[in-house]
Amino acid sequence: MRRVLVGVACCCAAIQVQAQVLSPQEGLNWLQRIAGAARQLNYAGTFVYQHGDTVETSRIVHLVEPTGEIEKLETLDGPRREVLRTNDVVVTYHPDTKALRVDRRQPGRSFPQLLPDQLSTITDHYEMRRGELERVAGFEAQSLMLVPRDGLRYGHKFWADTATGLLLKAKVVDERAHAMELFAFTQLQIGGHISRDLLKSGMPMPPPLPAVQPLPDAQTDSGWIIRDQPAGFRKIMDVRRARAGVQGAMLTHIVLSDGLAAISIFIEPVSVRARGVPEGRLIQQGPIHIFMRVVGDQRVTVLGETPAHTVVQIANSLVPKGR
Repeated sequence: MRRVLVGVACCCAAIQVQAQVLSPQEGLNWLQRIAGAARQLNYAGTFVYQHGDTVETSRIVHLVEPTGEIEKLETLDGPRREVLRTNDVVVTYHPDTKALRVDRRQPGRSFPQLLPDQLSTITDHYEMRRGELERVAGFEAQSLMLVPRDGLRYGHKFWADTATGLLLKAKVVDERAHAMELFAFTQLQIGGHISRDLLKSGMPMPPPLPAVQPLPDAQTDSGWIIRDQPAGFRKIMDVRRARAGVQGAMLTHIVLSDGLAAISIFIEPVSVRARGVPEGRLIQQGPIHIFMRVVGDQRVTVLGETPAHTVVQIANSLVPKGR
């Protein structure tokens, strides 16, 4: 317990400098403004994403039309990739291999839409503080810190455009005050005339995605429970379906979230080949920790953008119902 408290103190000290504590309602108002701006404004720009020694640059165009949101994202370095989103339909195209995939938008994060639709519980587990006015990509930005109230999650720092609320920069800070990942616009246009031609793509026309219908093998209860579920994390997805490419194998996928951090749990038969994660060994990939263990004849893999002990706690307390 002492180690956790010291870690939280370091994290808090790192992101609370010259900051004013906001009331839960004031904090919620800021979060709602940031979330709404990313969905309701027209904008186009270039941003960088950094985690560890890796830096990726992408260009984004986001337009709001009578039919809803249209967004194009393309990478500017490394392997070429284009992502075209129309509301919740996402088409991903890799020009180098001509590979194309059509999906429905899944719970997750994409800059600058890092905040979920449901925000009311975030201030229960993060103390929100207002920092100094700074300058990001040529815009005046209000800095905001989200300090975790325990050692189960990382801290966050946001920079929001003072005029519109659009998120201009975001940083995740671990319990040792190290930056785990960073998103930041380097060039940006908000509003004004943004040509629809910027949404044009070289990808082939994808097949239409069928209407959303419950899968016959999807369930609202996978039959697994977390005996020691971390405080503040709630289940937002719990499905069980046939595993693609493996006849007769079923895959259970559970997603937990506290509104900012997400944790995915995958449960599949031991007979299915492991995905490179040794049993009982903790692996870190940037801000994400991965831990795997075997429970009976099932392999449990937990990965999340959280401190390591949160992922291990979930993996070690996951059991089938009735055990």
